[in-house]
Amino acid sequence: MTPDASPVIDIHIHIQPLHMFKPHALALIQKGRKDYPEVQRYSADAKLFLKFLDEAGIERAGLINYVSPDVIGFPPEVNDWIADYCSADPSRLLAFGSVHPKYVPDAGAEVDRLAKLGIRGLKVHPSHQLFAPNAYRDGFGPLAAMYDRAQANRMPVMIHTGTSIFPGARNGYAQPMLADDVSIDFPDLVVILAHGGRPLWMNEAFFLVRRHPNMYMDISGIPPQRLMEYFPRIEEIADKVLWGTDWPGPGVPGIRGNMEKFRALPISAAAQRKILHDNAARLFPARA
Repeated sequence: MTPDASPVIDIHIHIQPLHMFKPHALALIQKGRKDYPEVQRYSADAKLFLKFLDEAGIERAGLINYVSPDVIGFPPEVNDWIADYCSADPSRLLAFGSVHPKYVPDAGAEVDRLAKLGIRGLKVHPSHQLFAPNAYRDGFGPLAAMYDRAQANRMPVMIHTGTSIFPGARNGYAQPMLADDVSIDFPDLVVILAHGGRPLWMNEAFFLVRRHPNMYMDISGIPPQRLMEYFPRIEEIADKVLWGTDWPGPGVPGIRGNMEKFRALPISAAAQRKILHDNAARLFPARA
């Protein structure tokens, strides 16, 4: 941490097993990234990545991984990879894994297994996993079992909302309103709407976060200079917003520059502290 900065948690960083990507998906990650060699080194060495977090002024980071054999290439083994990676320092590295009900024999049992592995949160990526977050209402029963066990294990579920440019992504599944059912049917489950529905459905995300006591959103992937345009009333939900960058996703700039631009916004210091640190710290208590 830099000595003059308040603590920061970046809840949405993509440290992933690069060798598991489909070639076309990896090419999109690489496109235009001058820092891609650094991404390679960080993905291979957790201690080096922790040093990077120190230099960026980041206290803790949520490392987002999910099963997506069809679109991105990640098999179920991605969960074991990220659990092992984060074991280098589980107090600072928050492992997000995934249960894709089509690729495991028992979705509920897999949630329990991941909890024992040290996975701190689950990622549902509807446009890359090719099912709606409320598909259990149309007969996709194993998805309900996944949510049920996540709720029992007090494991937050992050649901991607908003568009994706990856080839094969089905963006119709990523509309925030589809997550409304999840918070109704699993009221004790913490749900985080990743990306706040950007760039098409920000009003839906804002409504849902205000409606449901256990629903939050992160603002990763949103250019900070456009945040007040997208969410002019963000201070009204400052208790339920998590800061994240989506680095090194396509088009996402460096973490430090992202953070500096956020801190320059006309948002009160108290609200900024909640968004940058306190809300995530409350949802993901520190572990040894």
